Amino acid sequence: MAKGEQKETLDAITPMDVDFAKWYTDICKKAELIEYTSVKGCMVIRPYGYAIWENIQKNLDARFKETGHENVCMPMFIPESLLQKEKDHVAGFAPEVAWVTHGGSEKLEDRLCVRPTSETLFCEHYANIIHSYRDLPKLYNQWVSVVRWEKTTRPFLRSREFLWQEGHTIHATAEEAIEETERMLNVYADFCEKDLAIPVVKGRKTESDKFAGAEATYAIEALMHDGKALQAGTSHYFGDGFAKAFDIQYTTKENQKTYPFQTSWGVTTRLIGAIIMTHGDNKGLVLPPHIAPVQAMIVPVAQHKPGVLEKVAEIEERLKKSFRVKSDVSDNSPGWKFAEYEMKGVPARIEIGPRDIEKGECVVVTRHDGVKHSVSLDSIETSLAELLEEVQTGLYEKALANREKKTYRCQSIEEIRQALADNGPGFVLAPWCGEEECEKKVKEETGAGSRCIPFGEEVHDEKCCCCGKKAKHNVLWGIAY
Repeated sequence: MAKGEQKETLDAITPMDVDFAKWYTDICKKAELIEYTSVKGCMVIRPYGYAIWENIQKNLDARFKETGHENVCMPMFIPESLLQKEKDHVAGFAPEVAWVTHGGSEKLEDRLCVRPTSETLFCEHYANIIHSYRDLPKLYNQWVSVVRWEKTTRPFLRSREFLWQEGHTIHATAEEAIEETERMLNVYADFCEKDLAIPVVKGRKTESDKFAGAEATYAIEALMHDGKALQAGTSHYFGDGFAKAFDIQYTTKENQKTYPFQTSWGVTTRLIGAIIMTHGDNKGLVLPPHIAPVQAMIVPVAQHKPGVLEKVAEIEERLKKSFRVKSDVSDNSPGWKFAEYEMKGVPARIEIGPRDIEKGECVVVTRHDGVKHSVSLDSIETSLAELLEEVQTGLYEKALANREKKTYRCQSIEEIRQALADNGPGFVLAPWCGEEECEKKVKEETGAGSRCIPFGEEVHDEKCCCCGKKAKHNVLWGIAY
């Protein structure tokens, strides 16, 4: 392949420091993750993009089942009368709801909401099946799509229909429900850090930013390469508010009627956007090995020469037993293939040519740093496993270093404004008095909104960064997607 041909492929991506938003959408398209459709605000998730989601789903689903959860599936339609039972909840979602008003040619007496979330459906179900303390707890999860009529959309980050999982649990006591809320937040954080190589900050949302109908909302917040914040997952404690609204009661061991306590928690295909914006570079996508559809791509060099394709097939069969691996024996040149799989973020590329075969070796190139490693074919399984874990660890450490570099501790609005002006977007840790008026003022004057109240960030004698009164919390602020 001529140098100009490879350069043409790489130039198709807008450099991230020129236009980060364009760089992002270029990768979504060029790495064949998505395609746009005639349905405004909705996308086709192409096979490669969906394979990433399948691996996310597989890993998370295993974690859910290890913690005792079962998968269910609720209807996608919610009667308006059912949605209205929890007023705060319906008010919070009203601007984003899509409605079905006709069934065929007949107008519906009770119009149907296209599921934006499923709390009300689960509550109706719980009211039918929970009668005694013996029926508790119920630990449920579902993998479905939901619809929210977003005004501004972007692939994976915000679309009118998107894929997610939503966990819904119901417990005999508040203590059990709170423990579940925190446990699932920790499951999400562990998954993001260990499998997606994305460091996250765990914390509680402020009252103004909590989920509609919740008593408390907890979140994990991630920092993207450009310094903007992304909410990567949420976990909500509902108390007994939904139970009272839907008249869900159970009989205790003491034969007393009482209300149970509920939670919900979820992550979405937004995680794919987080992977792109945390790890990607100007060559394209960079995928963590734990969730990459293809962990290693074998590329033959001088494949027309005797024995090369045979050796490639042999190595592929060996590696398939332990890894997600493929080989590209098409008639495209090696240079084109190198650029293609760099674009798609394949964690490792294995190069095998006549000289390598003579020496009993191959070259393994790790995507995240471009380093070439000479590896013995006799021990390639062990070497590849070690290199893929080095990639996984290296991606996490690089993302963590970026977050630490772009986290600023400030004591006043002026300091926040100056830090963001001097260094660009990032996380800001600053004290807050707890008043919503001050929370709003910080965002109005700096552009950075409250992301969460981080766990482990206690205040002592600090003053609110806005009004100067005694601070109640240290807050993580940021400019968010």
